[in-house]
Amino acid sequence: SLNFSNSFIDVYVSVNQANALVLLLREVLNRIQFRLNQSQLEELDDETLDDDQQTEWQRYLRQSLEVVARVMELLPSQTFSVLFPVLQEDLDIYLGLQQFIVRSGTTGRRLNITAEADCRKLHCALRDLSSLLQAVGRLAEFFTGDVFSARFNDALAIVQRLVEVSCYGSQISLYDVEMAVPSVLKPDLIDVHAQSLAALQAYSHWLAQFCSEVQRQQDQTQFVDLIRSSMAATTPLINAKVPEKLLLSACHLLVSMATTVRPVFLVSLPAAQNIFNLITENHNHRLPQEAHVLVCRALSNMLLLPWPSLPEAEQQWQSRSANHTRLLSSLTQQYRLLPRPPSHHPNSKSKAVIQQTLCVLKDLVDSISGEATKSRQICYHSLQESVQVTLALFPLFIQQPDVTDEMLSFFLTLFQALRVQMGVAFTEQIIQTFLSMFTREQLAVSILQEGSSGSKAVEKFLKILQVVVQEPGQTFKPLLPSILSLCLDQVYPIVAERSCPDVKAEMFELLFQILHQNWRFFFKSSVLSSVQRSGAEELMENQAQFITAMQAFGQSFLQPDIHIFKQNLSYLEVLNTKHKLYHRKLFRNTMLFHFINVLLQVLLHKSHDLLQDDITLALYNMAAVDFPAFYSSFLPEFLNGCQGLDPHQRTTLARNFTPERDLPSFSQGVYRIVNDLRFYRLCNGSLPAGTLKL
Repeated sequence: SLNFSNSFIDVYVSVNQANALVLLLREVLNRIQFRLNQSQLEELDDETLDDDQQTEWQRYLRQSLEVVARVMELLPSQTFSVLFPVLQEDLDIYLGLQQFIVRSGTTGRRLNITAEADCRKLHCALRDLSSLLQAVGRLAEFFTGDVFSARFNDALAIVQRLVEVSCYGSQISLYDVEMAVPSVLKPDLIDVHAQSLAALQAYSHWLAQFCSEVQRQQDQTQFVDLIRSSMAATTPLINAKVPEKLLLSACHLLVSMATTVRPVFLVSLPAAQNIFNLITENHNHRLPQEAHVLVCRALSNMLLLPWPSLPEAEQQWQSRSANHTRLLSSLTQQYRLLPRPPSHHPNSKSKAVIQQTLCVLKDLVDSISGEATKSRQICYHSLQESVQVTLALFPLFIQQPDVTDEMLSFFLTLFQALRVQMGVAFTEQIIQTFLSMFTREQLAVSILQEGSSGSKAVEKFLKILQVVVQEPGQTFKPLLPSILSLCLDQVYPIVAERSCPDVKAEMFELLFQILHQNWRFFFKSSVLSSVQRSGAEELMENQAQFITAMQAFGQSFLQPDIHIFKQNLSYLEVLNTKHKLYHRKLFRNTMLFHFINVLLQVLLHKSHDLLQDDITLALYNMAAVDFPAFYSSFLPEFLNGCQGLDPHQRTTLARNFTPERDLPSFSQGVYRIVNDLRFYRLCNGSLPAGTLKL
């Protein structure tokens, strides 16, 4: 049984408060136990998922466990003295099941518990054990960080117990045993086993801290035994015949061992070697896709991630790199051997190989995207041939949007994580290939099927281009004209007058990044020198593309999509803050009052009232470029163009908009003129001419 020391230092709580909290804790634990509340708890729906992907029962349990965690935070030792006797009772029942397993036939096994009352008691005990294991996992955070040493013995006792329960479950594999009422008891047994692994996974950060502590000690026996036993509990479950819930629980624990704990000896354990052999040699008994991806991530991370607390010279990068290359060579063998003659017509088998392989590779790259340069170098070195194959296959599948989408997802992850390792020349080759394949016709076919794989593929392509144009320095500047042309001449004409919100959002994001990150592609002079020149001729290049880009932004403000409106308004404001967009001579002389006019019309029509403050701020920043011209020239011109007003009303509106230059007063002036104008129009439209004299 578990024996906990008094090493906890409780946060100061008065005796009365402590007693009340303990009573609350007992009551909450009672309320989640089936042996005490079976009839009420069975009424909770445990099948239908809500918007948070939880069932009614899961939500109830999670909220109850949050109360337990809050009490633990205040009264750690009392919490354990209440929780663990309850856990121990159910554990004893579970760990005692082995004695009831008898032989059935020549090879089978049967759980010799058949009486209805005994089955009901077992069902309740298993449901409760599953809940209490989740409670133990939820409390893992209270043993790490500054309290690691003070609470070490208690945490060690918990982890050892969880390892014992997990090993027991894996050794006797109760999910594979015949039993009475299997529709009830089998899911219970699977869930307990899965929750024991999940609870152990919750302590991976504690194990990681233990790992770094023992690096400084001579005796590492305790730690090594925990990891070896954890792996012994995990690896037998990584099998296509194991129930999926249990299989995925084991896979997630394996990923945490490889990614969070990272023991130096992990990869050399026989259990880990068995998994390497399973994945690299046994292609005929493939795991379900989600499990396969997780196991590949774990194996890759064992070889790629630096070992904590070890100097660079002891990281064994050379042998780890060679092993990683072998691993990926095996994982991608079928993929790299796909036929690629121009006459090749892709079949369903080819598509399946492509989608399965790229899903794995994308995940491997994504998992090391934030790691040190060495890990990313090794990863790209192992991937290089597969990347070349993907680029060669891309033109063959351009008419198959689901495959194109998968390929572009992979390339997007590559660009985000490994573009430095890919190098300039190859990156340019990839982009040029994509630009040549996405013709106007191809884009139209893809984009106009809104929400389809083709539309998503175009979104991914635009995201890739966003990454490229944000790269500092001159590296990818030669690609800018082609990217701008794609954006303005090919994508924009297709989406301009259509909804296409997702593609449109990515296109404007790309347009913004081109302007923001490559301002000197259009304006040669800096902000400072243009201010010092004070109105002299600005050095400008690519003027036609700049004007088209601004027209695209302006056009978006005339459309009903409020999300695009908000996004694009914020983009213009950023360009003004960073690059003085509104002050640039071309914008000021030919576009400024057009934008002000459009934004005022939007306020008048109340089409985007949720953005009223954002619009008014943008109006202020635009008017502030030349307040005298705004009040003396633009305002009368704007009012003259407003239909439904008589001359006297126009004069009154202009007079009431006092020429203030601070934001609050200007905002009040805008709100007043908009409201008064609406009022005049309403009255003029419903009364005989000449009735209203204000």
